[in-house]
Parts: sequence; C-alpha cells; structure tokens
Amino acid sequence: MTKLTVQYCNLFVHTCVQVILMGLDSAGKSTLLARLLTGQVMETSPTVGFNVGTLDLDKKTSLTVWDVGGQKSMRPNWRYYMDDCKALVFVVDSSDPGRLPEAQKALKKVLSDEKLRGVPVMVLANKKDLPNSMTIREISTQLDLPSYTDRAWEIQACSALKGLGLQQAFMSVNKLIKKS
Repeated sequence: MTKLTVQYCNLFVHTCVQVILMGLDSAGKSTLLARLLTGQVMETSPTVGFNVGTLDLDKKTSLTVWDVGGQKSMRPNWRYYMDDCKALVFVVDSSDPGRLPEAQKALKKVLSDEKLRGVPVMVLANKKDLPNSMTIREISTQLDLPSYTDRAWEIQACSALKGLGLQQAFMSVNKLIKKS
C-alpha cells in the first residue's frame, strides 16, 4: 500500500514523496543533500544512520530525501529505508574509477530487493568538477545500467560541491516518479 503524506495548504493538495539517496561512502551524498536544502556547502562527516530533508520542487510537490550512510558496515541496513520509496538516487564518485566495481555490486544488491521492484533509479555521477572524472557513458557501462530493463533509469552528471546539476537531477527524479 502506498503511503503519501498529504497536507492541505490554501486549497491545494501537497504531496510528499519519499526518495532514498544511496551510494558508497565518500560519494558525496550528505554534501549533495545539504547543498540542495541550504544552497550552501556545509561541513559533513561520515553518515552514521541517516540524514533527511524535504526538497520543495514546486507549490504542490515535495520530495522527502533520505540520505543513508554508505559505509560497508551500514549497507546491510539499507533495506530498512526502502518502505514507501518512490525513487532511488544512487550517487557515485565519478573521480574514483577504482570503486565503481564495488558501487556496481551495491547497486545490484539494493535493486534486487523486492521493495524496490519497478522503482525508478537516478544515478548521479558526482564530483564532475574534478579533473579526470569519468564520463556518464563510462559510469553507465561500469554500473551495467542498460541491464536494468525492468525499471526506468537515468544517469546525470553533477557536482554537489559546486551545486551543478542538482536541481535539474531532482526535477528529473520527480518526472521518473510520475511516469512509474
């Protein structure tokens, strides 16, 4: 059963949709969420547990974004955040090709969970402002994204530190949710 938080504001129905932000540790998830919510770069530390915030996209739509810790010891707990999830945003560090095989395994595992069946995925190739970052085509191939034919998916480049591509990416997430 789908659970939506509904608030009545000035005769408009305002829906809050749950989105999960996952990825390996040091991919930039907390920086990304903080930048989205405050518009500023904030000092972050490794997430133990989760951070959560509400991103208002327009007068009628908000995304409740759960940033879940990505350390290896935290990943078994990811399944506890999947209830009522309408989209998965998976963040990768595009400047660290050595960790992409680990990211590919983590993404495959999380998407195999029954709770995420058919849930759309947005992969954010973060840290695109850094020299020698991988292209989204290279990342897409390494993550084996074309094999996910059972769901809608997109990949976009961004820089949480510079704030580049973040608003656009979450507008696209909202469109993916509406299509699913």
